[in-house]
Amino acid sequence: MDDLWDNITKLSAVCRKAGEHLPEAELTSLQVGKVAEEAGEAMHALHGLKGLTTCGDDHHWAEVQNDLVGAVIAALLAMHYIDRDGARRTFDEIFHRRTRRGRAAAAA
Repeated sequence: MDDLWDNITKLSAVCRKAGEHLPEAELTSLQVGKVAEEAGEAMHALHGLKGLTTCGDDHHWAEVQNDLVGAVIAALLAMHYIDRDGARRTFDEIFHRRTRRGRAAAAA
């Protein structure tokens, strides 16, 4: 996990540099919106995979996975934008809480 968060920190710096002309609050809002965009692209690819779009594109599971990873990266970046120093701690706390609930439900 260290490499993941190191990479998120580095990518965040690159993205912040590209958006340095914008206020910090706007950058954060745009990054949160990027999560929805990436998730929407995954859904679009899934619709295409199932033949539910009229765009004529041929979609594959690899494309769905690519877009899902994009959504995860966008979400981690958004967390880093919100709290540079505490993003990983917050992620770990929420991840633990959610997986603990899942383990408890599976055991019941």
